Amino acid sequence: MTLITTTEALAAFVERMRAETFVTVDTEFMRDRTYWPKLCLMQIAGAKEAVAVDPLAPSMDMAPLAALVDDPGVVKVLHAARQDLEIFFRLFGRLPSPLYDTQIAAMVCGFGEEVAYETLVNEIAHGRLDKASRFTDWSRRPLSAAQLAYALGDVTHLRTIYEALSRRIEAAGRAVWVAEEVAGLADPALYQPDPAESWRRLKPRSRDRRFLAVVQRLAAWREREAQRRDLPRNRVIRDDVVMEIAATRPASVEALRDLDRVSLDRESTRAVIAEIQAAMALPEHELPRAEVQVRLPRGIGPLIDLLRVLLKLRAEDSDVAQRLIANGGDLEAIALDDHADVPALKGWRREIFGTEALALKRGEIGIAVRDRRISVVPLSKTT
Repeated sequence: MTLITTTEALAAFVERMRAETFVTVDTEFMRDRTYWPKLCLMQIAGAKEAVAVDPLAPSMDMAPLAALVDDPGVVKVLHAARQDLEIFFRLFGRLPSPLYDTQIAAMVCGFGEEVAYETLVNEIAHGRLDKASRFTDWSRRPLSAAQLAYALGDVTHLRTIYEALSRRIEAAGRAVWVAEEVAGLADPALYQPDPAESWRRLKPRSRDRRFLAVVQRLAAWREREAQRRDLPRNRVIRDDVVMEIAATRPASVEALRDLDRVSLDRESTRAVIAEIQAAMALPEHELPRAEVQVRLPRGIGPLIDLLRVLLKLRAEDSDVAQRLIANGGDLEAIALDDHADVPALKGWRREIFGTEALALKRGEIGIAVRDRRISVVPLSKTT
């Protein structure tokens, strides 16, 4: 086991890894007290070498890693990569490329929805993970031998998993399916939240557009403050307090301080009042609107249910996780419109589900139970 604690050692390791066709990568981080994830350890493995890189070591500079991140000849393999990629984006302002996510690959190979890494270790690598270090404090130093063993297991087993899954996918002719899903992870918008849109996660139910404007302004200010101060957003102002302020709309610092659940420093209090005033001054045409809940036509619900049964059936038949083929919104859209602009009616998804979904909708096929098994049956025009 190797722990890299100097920039020079990292640079030398990166040069060795650039001779590989792929490397496996994982990170250990903490974010319970911060807005941004705090990188505590990064694990990387090649064919003959696995190391843990300590970004918290004195004078450690992670900059040499950029050469590996950008190397087009080395595939960077991660499992459930979304949060790890956020760390790379914070470090380098860009994402590793080319990229491969074994969780997505496993979903294409019949392992179900969002399969856990431990499951793949057991079933593919025939290994076992030491769970004792799973919830360890990765920011504390020194790291123990048990911690390092656990951390390195996340990249050594991953090599076996990647090779096995990629062989299955190539044999099944599904490499493009995986590539399409992995490409969705490369959107920079996933890793740089827009404060102006942060109000939507609060899901306000009111249709009062002035109320929504205050929520929008306060949520955007809170997001900027959380990012600037690197604090969880609820440490700046809790969600319920944002909604209370938007409902009461205090017009002065004194009125805001009179609210029981509001506890802000002087500067933040003034900033909140300024945001309220700005929202109240917005002209009507600039006020945000609540998301309109589309009421489905009467009778469309049972059709959606039938489409959901068909989806489950075809997902099982093709050994692909349902979520990769279609979601609930896709099914609603298909039920309403034969030409809906949804992934389920395009490419490989149309081949294994979309075409039959439209045929089911038109009454050309039906769903029957035979010998306790559900099957798709053709229907005559007179049926």
